[in-house]
Amino acid sequence: MERQIPVDLGLPEVVEESEVVVRELIKVIETVGSYDGFRKTQRKDCLNLVRRLKLLVPLLEEIQDQLGDPSNASGSGSGSNSLVSLKKALLGAKKLLKDCNYGSKIYLAMESEAVMSRFHSVYDKLNQALDGMPYDELGVSVEVKEQVELMRMQLKRAKRRTESQDMELAMDMMVVFSKNEDRNADIAIFERLANKLELHTIADLKAETAAIRKLEKRRGGHNGTMQRILDLLGKFKLIAGIDETVSLEGPISTRTLQRCQSSLIPNEFLCPITLEIMTDPVIVATGQTYERESITKWLNSNHRTCPKTGQALDHLSLAPNFALRNLILQWCEKNNFELPKKDSYASCESYSAELMEEISSLVRDLSSSQPNARRDAVVKIRMLSKENPENRILIANNGGIPGLVQLLYYPDSKIQEHTVTALLNLSIDETNKRLIAREGAIPAIVEILQNGTDEARENSAAALFSLSMLDENKILVGNFNGIPPLVNLLQNGTTRGKKDAATALFNLSLNQANKSKAIKAGIIQPLLRLLEDKNLGMVDEALSILLLLVSHPEGRNEIGRLSVIETLVEIIRSGTPKNKECAVSVLLELGLNNSSLALAALQFGVYEPLKEITITGTNRAQRKANSLLHHMSKCEHIP
Repeated sequence: MERQIPVDLGLPEVVEESEVVVRELIKVIETVGSYDGFRKTQRKDCLNLVRRLKLLVPLLEEIQDQLGDPSNASGSGSGSNSLVSLKKALLGAKKLLKDCNYGSKIYLAMESEAVMSRFHSVYDKLNQALDGMPYDELGVSVEVKEQVELMRMQLKRAKRRTESQDMELAMDMMVVFSKNEDRNADIAIFERLANKLELHTIADLKAETAAIRKLEKRRGGHNGTMQRILDLLGKFKLIAGIDETVSLEGPISTRTLQRCQSSLIPNEFLCPITLEIMTDPVIVATGQTYERESITKWLNSNHRTCPKTGQALDHLSLAPNFALRNLILQWCEKNNFELPKKDSYASCESYSAELMEEISSLVRDLSSSQPNARRDAVVKIRMLSKENPENRILIANNGGIPGLVQLLYYPDSKIQEHTVTALLNLSIDETNKRLIAREGAIPAIVEILQNGTDEARENSAAALFSLSMLDENKILVGNFNGIPPLVNLLQNGTTRGKKDAATALFNLSLNQANKSKAIKAGIIQPLLRLLEDKNLGMVDEALSILLLLVSHPEGRNEIGRLSVIETLVEIIRSGTPKNKECAVSVLLELGLNNSSLALAALQFGVYEPLKEITITGTNRAQRKANSLLHHMSKCEHIP
């Protein structure tokens, strides 16, 4: 007997359209499931979202089976509308995940809060689409319905993330952009950012450059945010040893490639770094060959890996590749190609041998029984360790760190000063950070921070900052009572000492236990004085640390006083764009935890400046200002 067709004459078209939509939805989930390069800053959220989207596949497959079965009449208008809504939500999720897979790593880190807002917008749209899904009409089984409802509960429970890693990245960038002094230890901040953002190889930087170009085109040209991104990218290129003239972007490298292609130079004759023909090819520990000048620049930029393979180098020796050089010379003669003129490296090789012998002798003199010999050795090591990354590695490899750590206890203030500065320079190398801490240097550096000369105290603070870039060293500095003397330096030190102390305290306060120690050590008062003393130019640093401490209950109690609220309102009214952004963030955190403080800010006249920031502030400041205004609006209606 023939099945009775419902009167709805539009049903076949609805069913056909629904089948197309379902196929498209499954394809979208398959596509996002194939992404495997999510940026570190959003990786956890991306993987969670993809996992949740995959939970929808059984639902879509059951709907597809029902729609394709002529014995069923599943295909109501409400079901079709729900599928269309789900399609919009999934396409939004796909766009977000695509951006997090291929987008600029620097931009995604800078705008992590905006990206998180996009995640929650996707969660809301998915929930709304699934909320009206007519499971029974679409023939969905109870088991699959329960699985989808479980996924919806997970989406509803998803909280706005405040992981220390994301905050650390954001605060590091704020510190980087506020730095005015060119100091050795500051290089380490950029190195840490490059490592965290996974922008430390030539391939990484080439991909990031392409992503930034696409972002700039999509955003309609150049602006302040794009300039900050480009500035930071330029720093990362310098760290990687890439000059603008040999970068993987721009007209110069394009001309180089065109010249090489027109001359048909064999690929094996081209340096993998510069893509130019090699005049002095050398072999590194992995067996790969590079132009001596470019690989030396790479190694002098604190790298210990092979640029082409990414493998760690067992040693930094460079062996001339005579066989390849002869082949290049023969090819050049045959093709009438003139090699570029390069300086001879014979004197450089001789200098390296002499340098190694000099460093070995200086390390021995660190243990000399003659005070003058010790002093001369540590002064020379201080100078050498400042010059370049290779020297820092050579000094460490020759056993210089244990000898220096022993001299931290030497009863001569000038020797202590030179020693702690030498260790500061050596600590720029990440491996050296671990070696210095392992040798027991931290308690001795804390002792000098308390009792040394002004310069020794400043450089001790900078050394603790550099060492504490490793999380395990943050804990050690806190456990060895290094925070109170840093707070004392912040309060009573020279201008440079205050800046060194602030940078170290910011870094240490990324650790939750250290926040409490800093608050107990009385950090809040000197920070508030820095907010009021505009001549020091440390408002950014003070606000950055306060923003870390305000997340701690003890910190909120100390910061949440009416005088502080008034100061924050004044900064929001008349500070720099960056000052305003951070001050709004601090005030928002205080207001969310204590509505009376939000109302007090209104009494101090924060409303108009906040409204202005929602229009003219940075992206982050606009979002924070809007959130604060919304919260204040609710507070005013509380009886």
